[in-house]
Amino acid sequence: MKINGIVGYLLTPCDAGGQVDHSLLSQHVERLVGLGVHGLCPLGSVGCLPYLSDEEREAVIRTTVAAAAGRVPVLAGVSSLSTAQTVRHARFAQAAGATAIQVLPSTYWQLTEAEIFQYYRQVAEAVSIPLMVYNNPFTTGLDLSVSFLSKLAELPNVSLIKEASPDETKIARLRDACPDHVGIFVGLNSMAKQGFRDGAAGWCTAAPNVCAPFILNFHRCVVSGDWAGAEHWFARQADLLNFLMDHGLPRTVSAGLELSGVPAGQLRAPLSALSPAQNEAMRDILETMEII
Repeated sequence: MKINGIVGYLLTPCDAGGQVDHSLLSQHVERLVGLGVHGLCPLGSVGCLPYLSDEEREAVIRTTVAAAAGRVPVLAGVSSLSTAQTVRHARFAQAAGATAIQVLPSTYWQLTEAEIFQYYRQVAEAVSIPLMVYNNPFTTGLDLSVSFLSKLAELPNVSLIKEASPDETKIARLRDACPDHVGIFVGLNSMAKQGFRDGAAGWCTAAPNVCAPFILNFHRCVVSGDWAGAEHWFARQADLLNFLMDHGLPRTVSAGLELSGVPAGQLRAPLSALSPAQNEAMRDILETMEII
């Protein structure tokens, strides 16, 4: 299956004892598929990947692939601090039936471009499924340049790039610099409108958990070339998209689900719920949007 369009990023819900709630995770998968997303991604930022053990990460991928049941592609997050651990999770994701893998250059010491290139090379050569390179300067402290990302796109199996920098020109420059077979994806909500105008193949976002109809209507307008309609649907969700990012995706997505009447489970410690004031601010936004 080809990955494009709206890729919904999954929360990793926990039960009252702090363990991953796989039954609830399956319900979240079913809900997003039913709402019409074009793909799913477990173990992204909203999926609390850094707070899960290796065994928990593998179990989350198994549950997601099983619940998706081949109806939509599954893009599995496999990033780890070490190359060896990333390769391990990449191979597991492929064996478990994931369509593709998402790889971020997780860092403690800031890596050089040569080190990052070798990291991606070793992971790409370890699997035969598509690899999405993820550039997120907010979480890594690194903003990979267009020239370097286009160099990574020459590696085997690298056919997807998720771009999450706030540079409004970057998706257009990536589209020009990369081969046609490499899909460029919006990774920062505020960049979605411009990104699609500049040739993005899709939008990777946790927002469908809270406002899927708005995002899917926006995308339908984009695909049909109705830019006035796209502008309308994007404007209607802009405050929510900003709020989700400003207050931390796991917290805000969890709150949005609960306020919408969808069980979200518990967050994995040390993450905790929004403050009462933030929760009320989220409620106000959802009421204005007539989601609740």
